[in-house]
Amino acid sequence: MRFAAGLYQGTAGYYDRYRLPYPETMIADLACLTAPSGHGRLLDLACGTGQLTFPLLPWFAEAWAVDREAAMVDVVRAKAAAAGADRVRPLAVDAETLRAPPGHFELAVIGNAFHRLNRDVTADLVFGWLKPGGCLALCWSDGPWPGEADWQRALADVVERWRQKLGAGDRVPAGWNLPRRRRPDHEVLAAAGFGTAVRREYAAGHRWSLPELAGFVRATAVLPASVRGDQAAAFDADLAASLGRFGESGVFTQTVSFACDLARKPC
Repeated sequence: MRFAAGLYQGTAGYYDRYRLPYPETMIADLACLTAPSGHGRLLDLACGTGQLTFPLLPWFAEAWAVDREAAMVDVVRAKAAAAGADRVRPLAVDAETLRAPPGHFELAVIGNAFHRLNRDVTADLVFGWLKPGGCLALCWSDGPWPGEADWQRALADVVERWRQKLGAGDRVPAGWNLPRRRRPDHEVLAAAGFGTAVRREYAAGHRWSLPELAGFVRATAVLPASVRGDQAAAFDADLAASLGRFGESGVFTQTVSFACDLARKPC
């Protein structure tokens, strides 16, 4: 099941266009390892644009797509309507305040967001919402700036320079990852009752154009439109000047790293 970037218009289409899709091998592995019954429910917490909801939907009778950002829920709602996917239930609510019956889901997924949630509360809640033997998958992916290529370093420099210029340095607080280093995710999951979490890693090649890189930055919480304000054109010009000499024929290539930490609720 595929969804083209141009399938719908407005804010929904804009945000979805610049999100990296999870590789098909990762989605297939998730389905194989968790063995959904085909008539159960999927829970996608902090669902964003539904990058996990829609690829996994064929294995489920219903999917709850939950995000605290109403704009992201609008993305999912628009995609579901355009595809006739009436089995998707979009919900604009915090993961920590979501209400669901015990044992309601076969699989819960969280993409690039567990660290932004109250991990202990979320893990406890998900454990209760899963059926015995159900799984929680924490899925991760890199953005374009991690890496040692010249263009990646230049991109990181531009983003950091504009974060400081626009007073947006605290949008990604210093030391944001310290709690996970001190108490890794697998310890949080174990404390909630999950079995040992198993990590699987994947890699996929990706080709960026300069407009796509600019769009990715705009679609993140680092430098969104609300932060850039009337400086959007100046930012784009700076980005083009800084990266233009590195891209071959305007293309920037990257091997993107993906990972999935899968933990099971005991039967």
